[in-house]
Formats: sequence, structure tokens, C-alpha cells
Amino acid sequence: MRIALFFLLSLAGLAKDVDFNGRWNITVANEPRRRAWWLEVDGAGTSAIKGRFVGAPGGDMNAIPEIAAKGGVLRFVFERNYLRKPTGTDKGVYTARIVNGDLVGEFQVEGTPASKKMTFVGKRAPVIKDTEDGKWKPGKAVELFNGKDLSNWSALVPGQSLGWKVEKGIMKNIAGANNLVSSQKFWNFELHGEFRLGAGSNGGLGLRGRYEVQIIDDFGKAPDTHGTGALYSRIKPRENATKKPGEWNTYDIRLVGRTVTIIVNGVTVIDRAEVEGLTAMAHDPNEALPGPISVQGDHGPVEIRKLTVTPLIR
Repeated sequence: MRIALFFLLSLAGLAKDVDFNGRWNITVANEPRRRAWWLEVDGAGTSAIKGRFVGAPGGDMNAIPEIAAKGGVLRFVFERNYLRKPTGTDKGVYTARIVNGDLVGEFQVEGTPASKKMTFVGKRAPVIKDTEDGKWKPGKAVELFNGKDLSNWSALVPGQSLGWKVEKGIMKNIAGANNLVSSQKFWNFELHGEFRLGAGSNGGLGLRGRYEVQIIDDFGKAPDTHGTGALYSRIKPRENATKKPGEWNTYDIRLVGRTVTIIVNGVTVIDRAEVEGLTAMAHDPNEALPGPISVQGDHGPVEIRKLTVTPLIR
């Protein structure tokens, strides 16, 4: 075991600091919510290194305030309330090396036992060549919700109750329910959804299990990256087209490669924008492959009466 570890560390030592540059999709061992992380590093190997990160414990895409790469080791730090204390912040330290082309690392809140460390492995985000060139045609539509039961869905976090039910043709969750994951996976597609929220509630739709389109009660508020129709924490909608709480809203979403268009209640709020990478709701980091549709249930109560996916084909 020691020989194998020494060999891996030797390979890691061959990596140069500049090799950290780029975008990384990160799988985290034993992540309690089954979430994937995302990291972008730029300028490693120079004094102008910087980075952006999506990961524990929050979900925003944040600039990294403290980051360095030296001697084949990447280290970055956030000060957040990792331990969910009544007041104050903790220092979360992320360190990583490159081993056989992968980003291999660990995360620990400073001052906590070694047993609380989380380990992770990052793969370089792939180049996706599919583009919105006008040649994609609709295939056969797939009804993800059949109006009767949840047979097309499974729970994201195993061992926890589902927390969803179907009543009078509507799928509903209780606050704090499990996230749902579709049994079918998709690549390029159009998604039509119809949903309703109570006052103050929110949810989300995960495209390919990677990119969250926000669902939230923010009627009358200014559009932002956490508002209705946003690609969560990444792309702000042009306007807020949501309806009042208790009214049915429609989403029509088109995803081709990394190009997304989002229409809310008939209003185009995001038009052919580039999806840079994973968002907080991501649980499937394999960006080069088809992925499921996921439905966020672990926040407020959400009602859904329609979810139809139409694959796009040549």
C-alpha cells in the first residue's frame, strides 16, 4: 500500500503548476447530498492565479478569495459558516494534486478531526462540439410524469424517504423532500414543464443532472442569477416573467451542447447562452454523456403537472 501511494505521489510530483489551469468536474466521496462540485483555475504558474468554485457548503458560483499553486500542490480557502454555528465563520481548506491527469484532493474545515475530511477527484471538463446550428429536429416526446405515479423517477439520496406523492394528476413534495432523478437520460432536448409554487417557496429543474434552472416565488422582483428562469448563479434572465404564488407557470427549455434557451410563461428570458459548467444542483458530473432530468424537492413545496422532454436529433 505504501509503495502504491509513493508511486502516485511521484506521478503527482511530475505535474507542473500550470497543469491546474482549466475547468474541473469534481466527484466527492460520501457527499451527503450526492452533489458534484465544479472548479475553474486560471493563471496557475503565475502570480496572477485566480479561480471560481461551485461546491460545499453553499451552491453559488463564487470567485475564490485565497488560492495558490506551488510545487505541484493547489490550495484554496473559503471562510464560511461550514459548521452552521449561530454566528461566525470557519476556514475551509481545499488541497489537491494532479495524479494521472486527474485532480485528486481533500477538503477539511480547519480545526476539525481528520475523520471529517472529504476526498474528491476532478476530471477535466470536456469540450462539447454540438452547437445550435438550426439543424436539430424534434424526435419523439417523452412524458416524464405520467399523471398517475412516480414510476419514472428515483430518489437522488438513497436511504432517505422520497417525500413526493401524486394527487389528482399533480406531483407534490413536502418541504425537505428528496430530489427526484428521471430513469431516462437525454442529450440535446427541449423540456416543457408546468409548475406551481406557494408563497416563499422554491425548487429547480436539473438539465442532464448538471445545470439547474431556478424555480422560485419572486413575483415582482428584479431579475437576478437566483431568480425565476435563471441558470442558477450563472446566467441572469433578461426579465422576471414569473406569475403570482398559486398560479401555474410554464417553462420551455432548449439545450443543445452547452447552449441553453429558457422561455418562462411565453417570454424568452435567456436566449442561446453558453453554459460554462455545473451548478449547485449537479449530481452527474459526466458532461460528455447524456444525463437525467432532476427535480429539486429539498427546499420548499412544489407542484408539477407536466414534464415533457422532446429529444433533438439530426
